[in-house]
Amino acid sequence: MEGSEKLFSAREGIVKVERHAANIFASVRIGRVQWSGNLPPLFLAPMEDVSDAAFRRLCREMGADAVVTEFISSEGLIRQIDKSWNKARIWDEERPVGIQILGHDVDSMREAAHLIERVEPDWLDINYGCPVSKVVCKGAGAGILRDIDRMEYLTKAIVDYTRLPVTVKTRLGWDANSIRIVEVAHRLQAVGIAALAVHARTRADGYSGSARWEWIGILTSDPAIHIPIIGNGDIDSPQTAWHYYHTYKPHALMIGRAAIGYPWIFREIKHFFQTGELLPPPSLEERIAMIEKHLTYALRLLPESPQKVVVELRKHYTGYFKGLPHAKKLRLSLMEARTPDELLSALHRLPALAREGLTSPA
Repeated sequence: MEGSEKLFSAREGIVKVERHAANIFASVRIGRVQWSGNLPPLFLAPMEDVSDAAFRRLCREMGADAVVTEFISSEGLIRQIDKSWNKARIWDEERPVGIQILGHDVDSMREAAHLIERVEPDWLDINYGCPVSKVVCKGAGAGILRDIDRMEYLTKAIVDYTRLPVTVKTRLGWDANSIRIVEVAHRLQAVGIAALAVHARTRADGYSGSARWEWIGILTSDPAIHIPIIGNGDIDSPQTAWHYYHTYKPHALMIGRAAIGYPWIFREIKHFFQTGELLPPPSLEERIAMIEKHLTYALRLLPESPQKVVVELRKHYTGYFKGLPHAKKLRLSLMEARTPDELLSALHRLPALAREGLTSPA
């Protein structure tokens, strides 16, 4: 991790993460966690079936300053569903960490927030941003963007019911004709949220088109908004991170899809902010070592069978090999592995496969 850092347990009061670098940055605080220094904190975004404990730990090791779990169904927590509670398992090595919950029923969301207290995350995050139809149709996730009154009511009910700091992740609005993020920020700040993460797209946008970061700038330039605004959307390189941060001035940056299979992005962004220079991309050997570590963490931390762990790793392969010659060939060579031993054997064959690809006729 670039720069110097000291991390104290969240149970000992304020957690302080300090860095020293030649850049401008004002401190950010969520509950008892405070980041200070000269770099904006970098968050790993909550992503379903991606931001599990193994990947969160990798990203922390590669420079992420904070991580958030994938969303967890409030109903699943209340009904003691193993899958839901497994997602809520966190370790001190990944702190600072927030746990994200999703739902639409006030009583269920309050009860879920209360139950999560026993896990002792550093904060509780509410998902008001998931655009998936099966979530939205129930009025959860981004579905609540059609009813801002209910969003305020639900948020206040949770803030008042839990002792945890509460943050929210949402989108600009339901569609381009109903962007109400400024109103949302004012109303949720008034009911006591500790920070607001904004994916600079609408629900109708999904993940298409370009993120509208100008709205992040409107939020951060509003003198009446004093909670941290965490900007999210299209941060896919050190250069875009620098541009969005210095142009629109979010208090922190949240990286999502660009981190999938590429946890180096956090290290690369920090290096660029500190030096103005790009780090060379990781070598094939570094990528193999990272996949092996990812596999080790997943086998140790996730309550899945070894075979399921290997299958779930596949979603990261595109990222792990991006930018390499013959990336598709390397990626496909791992896809047939069904067990950890088969995957390790396939990984050990990659250098020879890469050399063979480089020497084969075009």
